Amino acid sequence: MKNAVVLVSGGMDSAVVLAIARERGFAVHALSVRYGQRHTSELEAADRVARQLGAVAHKTVQVDLGAFGGSALTDEHIEVPEAGGAGIPVTYVPARNTIMLSLALGWAEVLGAHDLFCGVNAVDYSGYPDCRPEFIEAFERLASVATKAGVEGAGIRVHAPLLHLGKADIVREGLRLGVDFADTVSCYRADASGRACGRCDACRLRADGFAAAGVPDPTRYVD
Repeated sequence: MKNAVVLVSGGMDSAVVLAIARERGFAVHALSVRYGQRHTSELEAADRVARQLGAVAHKTVQVDLGAFGGSALTDEHIEVPEAGGAGIPVTYVPARNTIMLSLALGWAEVLGAHDLFCGVNAVDYSGYPDCRPEFIEAFERLASVATKAGVEGAGIRVHAPLLHLGKADIVREGLRLGVDFADTVSCYRADASGRACGRCDACRLRADGFAAAGVPDPTRYVD
């Protein structure tokens, strides 16, 4: 089996991506990042997802993006909105996906892996610039010139299998692959036990996905 590094946040999208990578025959090395987010229940969910979906290894590394602030997800003085607005929302974490993919790239080189997987989505998303096809293509080009694997080896490929799927399609794909969505945490304001607020943008997109897919929503809510 070829090695692959899969970014696993603990949310529903990355859980489905991990399952897809396993189905494609990869030995999955799951990578989560403690970046200064408001709650750690999503990291606990990432650990559950990695174990239950058959990752051969799971690492959680720490990069304190909260030291810079600039996002409602890392700065307690910025309120998480209950509805998305025009433009890039305050829940965007500056350079987060660039940093996370860079960490995944470093581990991939050590493992001799040529494949990275991430759960970015350009359809049902909140307007983040690092969830677009242009970003994935640009990072793959960067990896091809910035690494030993890219210059001397077989190169690096960045897989984003959910990039053009709506949330309902992601739900259906996850169910097909045996993902237990009850173990995932997507909420921006989840409590210590992983219960969702039911009102933030992430909760709304998640609930709409289950509704559109016509399946019960297994999310645990505070209310």
